[in-house]
Amino acid sequence: MQRAFFLSFVVVATLSLPSWGYADDTLVVYSGRAERLIQPALDAFQAESGIRVQMLTADSTALINRLRMEGARTPADVLITNDAGTLERARELQLLQPTAIPDLEETIPSRFRAPDNSWIGLSGRIWVIVYNTTMVNPGDISSILDLANPGWKGKIAIPSAGSIYLQTGVSVIRALKGDEITAGFLRGLKDNARAFVYGKNRQIVAAVARGEVAAGLVNHYYINRHLAKHPSAPIAPLLTDQGDQDMGVVLNAAGAGITAHTKRLTQARALIRFLISPKGQRTFADVNKEYPLNSHVKAAPELLPLQSFQVASVPLSRLAQLRDLTMTVIEDVGLR
Repeated sequence: MQRAFFLSFVVVATLSLPSWGYADDTLVVYSGRAERLIQPALDAFQAESGIRVQMLTADSTALINRLRMEGARTPADVLITNDAGTLERARELQLLQPTAIPDLEETIPSRFRAPDNSWIGLSGRIWVIVYNTTMVNPGDISSILDLANPGWKGKIAIPSAGSIYLQTGVSVIRALKGDEITAGFLRGLKDNARAFVYGKNRQIVAAVARGEVAAGLVNHYYINRHLAKHPSAPIAPLLTDQGDQDMGVVLNAAGAGITAHTKRLTQARALIRFLISPKGQRTFADVNKEYPLNSHVKAAPELLPLQSFQVASVPLSRLAQLRDLTMTVIEDVGLR
């Protein structure tokens, strides 16, 4: 199903993305990340290296289909996405090449890399519950699955079915809890959220902050970004599933890979090496409030250290394989 899902976007990708001219000395990045989340790091690399960078930003699925259509004619040198599963799909489609970078094994732990290093994690985010501190006692929630209980009817906001973050979270739950529990969880979310289904994490955080709902499911850094603008907002993150027998929180990674047909391999390697260096990682940590994946770089002080909480044990390299049936389960439940 997932392969068909990618093919369904071929025409969209071809028609909606502009055809730009690229100078021979310009490193071309296809980015599935929002420009505000990746541009500061690219600017820092350009300033330090003197290598010009041009970025094309679009939906990650559309970019993968564009790479498939362009083949050896692609101008793209590096693919960046907000999801390890999407990068793994690109690897399966032979759109990326193994990346040889000095000290890579000592810099980025193996769980944040493809087995052949054709994609490398850059920053991590955890799927958490954002709750309104005036409406929710955090002690009443121990698991993310609790949000499917009938007592939350009309009180939660959730991502839409097209959200890569929802798909990743459901894939992890499926892998650890099975399809029956997962389908029941999704049915409960659908019933409880009602009309509070959003395409953007920031919309969920804002709804919780306004008290329209008591809680929601988001990536952690959207909470930090909201609080940076509205310090008095009555919201806080809740990390769930932390008991000895619990599954741990869902962690996903944004990452990058060098395209199979790059004409600027040396420059592409230089960009990847910069992005995983302490200076590049600090951009993700300080500007975005994401978790740096370089084991020698600490997270922003307002975040709990990544090593201090339990993370679900599903390898990121399995996310692409899991997503096929995950999409079927989501569609069968009727999430929109």
